[in-house]
Amino acid sequence: MKTLKVPHTLVLLFSMMVLAYILTWILPAGQFDMTKDAKGHDIVVPGTYKVIEDAESLPIWELFTVIPKAMGEAQGIIFFLLIIGGSIAVLRSTGAIDALLGKVLNRFSHRPALLLFMSMLSFMAGSTTIGMAEEYIPLVLILISLCVALKMDTVSAVGSMVIGYGLGYGTAVINPFTVLVAQGVADIPPTSGWEYRLILFVPFLAIGFHHLWKYANKVRHNPEASLVYGIKEAQPPEPTEYPKMTPQRLAILITTFIALVVIVYGIAQYGWYFIELGAIFVVLAIITTLINKTSLDEAAKIFTQGASELTGTALLIGFARSIEMLLSDGQVLHTVINALATPLTSVGAEISAIGMLFIQSVLNFFIPSGSGQAYVTMPIMAPIADIVGVSRQVAVLAFQMGDGFMNMIVPTNPVLMGILGMCGIPYSKWFRFIGPLMIKLFIAGSIALVIAVLIGYK
Repeated sequence: MKTLKVPHTLVLLFSMMVLAYILTWILPAGQFDMTKDAKGHDIVVPGTYKVIEDAESLPIWELFTVIPKAMGEAQGIIFFLLIIGGSIAVLRSTGAIDALLGKVLNRFSHRPALLLFMSMLSFMAGSTTIGMAEEYIPLVLILISLCVALKMDTVSAVGSMVIGYGLGYGTAVINPFTVLVAQGVADIPPTSGWEYRLILFVPFLAIGFHHLWKYANKVRHNPEASLVYGIKEAQPPEPTEYPKMTPQRLAILITTFIALVVIVYGIAQYGWYFIELGAIFVVLAIITTLINKTSLDEAAKIFTQGASELTGTALLIGFARSIEMLLSDGQVLHTVINALATPLTSVGAEISAIGMLFIQSVLNFFIPSGSGQAYVTMPIMAPIADIVGVSRQVAVLAFQMGDGFMNMIVPTNPVLMGILGMCGIPYSKWFRFIGPLMIKLFIAGSIALVIAVLIGYK
C-alpha cells in the first residue's frame, strides 16, 4: 500500500486560504460598530452587530493579490527573521556558539531532562512576565544543536520553546500584550487576579513538560520514533568535535549576552519591537566581525547566505497572514464572532466560562494577534460575563488561555510558522506532536475556569 503523502506546508496554507475565500461567499457579511478607547485603539461596541446587505463579494483575484499585501503587512517579522538569519550565520561562523555548546554538553550530557526543563521554564517565564515570543527566534538554532547532540530531535527542541512561550501566554501573570490589554478593555484593575494565575503556572508547566519529555525520551531511546525521522530538512548538521573556547570566542559570547540583555531591557522599558531588535542584531553582527577579525567582504557573504536560508520561512509567514486578511476583507470575521458568542447567554456560569475558552480558541485561528484579539472579543465577552454571572476576570482568563494555548498549533500564527520553517519541520508533523497536548490543556483549562467561577475569582 502506498503511504499517504502529506502536502508541503505552503500547500496546506494555500488550501486554508482557498477555504477562507469560500467562507467569504457562504457566510453573510456583518459588522459591529467600532469605537476608540482611551489610547486610541479600535474596540467593538457590544450588541451592535448587523448584517451588511449590500456587501460586495471578494473577486477571485483577491485570492492571489492578498499574498503580496499580506507580505507587506507582515514585513516587520519577515525582515526581522532575515536579519536574524544573517546575524546568527555570522555568529556561528566564528565557532563561538559551537564552543559554548561543547561546554554545556559536558555539564548536561547525563541530565538531558534538566536541560529541557530549564529551557522550557525560561521561555515560559519570559512570556508570562514581559510577553516575549518573537524574541526567542534567534535561539532556535542553538537550542536545536543542544538537543540533537543529546540524542533528541528538532521537534523536542522546538517543543521546549513553543510550549514554553504558549503556556507562558496562557497563564500569563502580567503579560502587557494580552492580560493588561484585556483587563483594560474589560474595565478591571491592571494586574488584578495575578495570584490565581501564578498558582496555575505550576500545574500547566508540569503538564507541558510531561508531554515534551515523554516524547523526547522516546526519541532518545529510539531515533526512528522521531516525527521528523528521514526528513532531511529537519536534520541539522551534528558536529563531531566542538572547537575550544578561546578568549576571542569568549569575548564574542559576552557581547552576544550583552545584546540579549539590552533587548530584554528595551522591550520591558521602552516597548521595543522588530525595528529596534533588528538593529541590535545588525550591530551584533558587525561587532562580531570585528572581534573575530573576519574581512568585511567575507562577513557580508556569510550574512547574505544566512538570510537567504530563511526565504522559505518568510513565504510561510506571508501565506499565514493572508488567511486572516481574506476573512477581514470579506467582512465575515465579525459574523463568526457574533455567531460564537451569542449562545453563551443561554447557559450557566460554569458552562459559559468553558464556552468562552472554546470561543477564544477558535477565534485565535482568525485573529492570531493577542492584543488584536483582546480589542475585538473582550468588549463582547465582558458584558456577556455580566449577564451569565461570570466575573470579568474569568472572561479575561478564558481569553488568555484561548490565545496562549492555541498559539502553539494555529498555522495563522506567524511566529510558530517562522520557527517551524527555520527548522524544516512540516506543519503536519508538528500537529501530530502538539495535538494531544492541546486536548490536555483544554481539559485542564476548563477545570481551572470552573474552579475560578466556584471561588468567585475577581
